[in-house]
Amino acid sequence: MLEQAKLRTIALQARMKDAGIQKAVFTDESSMAYLAGFWGYLGIEFGRPSMVVVDADDAPIVITPLMESEMVGEMTWVEDVRTWEDIGPRSWGAALAGALGNTPAEIWIEKGSIPAIVRNHLDETYPSVPLKDISPVLGAMRTVKTPFEIAIMKQAGEIAGAMMAAAHNSLQEGAQEYESALAVIDAGTRKAAGFLTSKGWERFVSPMVHNLQIMQSGKDSSMVHRRASVKAYDKFDPVYFCFCNMAQFKQYKLGFDRMFHIGDVRDEDRKVQLAAIEAQQAAINTIRPGILAEEVAAAANDVYKARGYETGYRTGRSIGVAFLEAPELKAGDKTVLQAGMTFAVDGGISVDGVTAGRIGDSVVVTETGFEYITNYPREILLSK
Repeated sequence: MLEQAKLRTIALQARMKDAGIQKAVFTDESSMAYLAGFWGYLGIEFGRPSMVVVDADDAPIVITPLMESEMVGEMTWVEDVRTWEDIGPRSWGAALAGALGNTPAEIWIEKGSIPAIVRNHLDETYPSVPLKDISPVLGAMRTVKTPFEIAIMKQAGEIAGAMMAAAHNSLQEGAQEYESALAVIDAGTRKAAGFLTSKGWERFVSPMVHNLQIMQSGKDSSMVHRRASVKAYDKFDPVYFCFCNMAQFKQYKLGFDRMFHIGDVRDEDRKVQLAAIEAQQAAINTIRPGILAEEVAAAANDVYKARGYETGYRTGRSIGVAFLEAPELKAGDKTVLQAGMTFAVDGGISVDGVTAGRIGDSVVVTETGFEYITNYPREILLSK
């Protein structure tokens, strides 16, 4: 993993030279993991920013809180790890100034994700220095995944499959939503642990599946992104599981969704779910190198229209070390698909207060079409 991160940083430096960019400051956790191989566990939410400063000509610099520096020093390939403290003159601002130099001509940052505390500091400390956006430069590198990355994402897909099977097995009339969430966490954690060792860099990778389970059941199934509650399942309830904030491994994040029904399925619920499945499959079967991202979305939208539904959802998004990467599968995105791109592709319909139909998978674009990263039956699914 660390050798891959080092090679990415070298490739980024070459791109920076070509674009005339001297220094860039990376503050997004996904970017730091991608370039330097580390991430923090008590970061900006606790007022403790970490950063990676990349110079086009010199070795990169990691800036991290002193309290995490031992761990970060072993997680990263970067040799220059500079620490800061919560009190006294050794602040993170001072460490950043040392990395940027006294008179930078311009500073390149991740404008869309830089924490406010860091952005405000740069505005106040370097009021006349232009702040420019490095995100498109790094984003272009992350668009097409390497075989190494795809292999990790396939492991994440296996973990996600174990999670979905546990969700399915947990469903029965009278059971409660939170019980399903616990089953998902347990199954995913145990599957992830089987891919890890306790040696080297991997000893810092936790197998624990975390984040609040996104799920809705019954009439609430139309409420996208509600969290697991103490609600008990009733017969015929549709039950929706979304793993988009949970299906991840070694920082690579997938999209994966399924809808189930308790005992049996009502006619209206079946109609909506089958339309969602058909739309998703139409979109996925469109995927191949050379097609435009918006054409994938158009294939799904044609199905919705033919079945008498409207949707305001995008059909999919690029996935990788961040939850959202470019491009997106939606109208107006004219990105040409290439082999190695990875997407979460969804089918989704909401009938507010009544029901919903949902399905989602992660795929990789191949030389001839696509390959699934996530797998679970794509059909009407009943509780066991």
